[in-house]
Amino acid sequence: MTDPQTATGFAHFLAQSDAVGKGLLLILVAMSVLSWALIAIKGITHMLRKRHSEHFLRFFWDARSLEEVGNEITTHGARDPFSHLTAHAMHAQSHHAKYGAAKLSEAGTAQDFVTRTIKKVLDEETTRLENGLTALATVGATAPFVGLFGTVWGVYHALLAIGMSGAGTLDKVAGPVGEALIMTGIGLAVAIPAVVAYNAFTRSNRVLNARLDAFAFELLTFLSMGQSMKAAAPAADAGAAPSGNVRGLRTAG
Repeated sequence: MTDPQTATGFAHFLAQSDAVGKGLLLILVAMSVLSWALIAIKGITHMLRKRHSEHFLRFFWDARSLEEVGNEITTHGARDPFSHLTAHAMHAQSHHAKYGAAKLSEAGTAQDFVTRTIKKVLDEETTRLENGLTALATVGATAPFVGLFGTVWGVYHALLAIGMSGAGTLDKVAGPVGEALIMTGIGLAVAIPAVVAYNAFTRSNRVLNARLDAFAFELLTFLSMGQSMKAAAPAADAGAAPSGNVRGLRTAG
């Protein structure tokens, strides 16, 4: 039979913990559940977004005209950032052509209005991509300290109990102190996946935003020219591209 004075392990540590220790453990469990839920949701969302984006971009560059792209979006909906941006930009152009600058938000030329719309959609997509990242960063930054607090609290109570019992031998001290370190280990176990996931999602978002910015410039060029995409290539070679901060054209084929 195990001596209750020398029994060690997580179960014994949990049984000997007070309300503060158990509360800290519950906080770490809640952090872990939250971080893994965010990792799963954002991971699945990222895979679906990547698949839909690749499908739309293949269709976009193989399409013969923007009208064909618009019909595709109308039929299947905007399921990724690229189709979402294209749909809003095309709608802004048609709206300005039909109603003109009827409101202050629509002031300026059609190209100015489309440019503002594209910038707004890019900001919205950036905000959408960053949803949940703050929570992951918070868990990754605070979980080790919560675990450390639990360890300090456990060591404090263990030393008090040892002092009251009068048994100051190494075997009496090492066990309770070692048990208290469990909280630090739990804190690190909660924080490490959150930090890794945060870095991975941040890099993925940065790459997607760069691709989306480049696509926005090309889309603005096509909308400004008002031509089919296959006809845009010779126009660009002849120097017919509109003035502005357009970095270049990506021709179909």
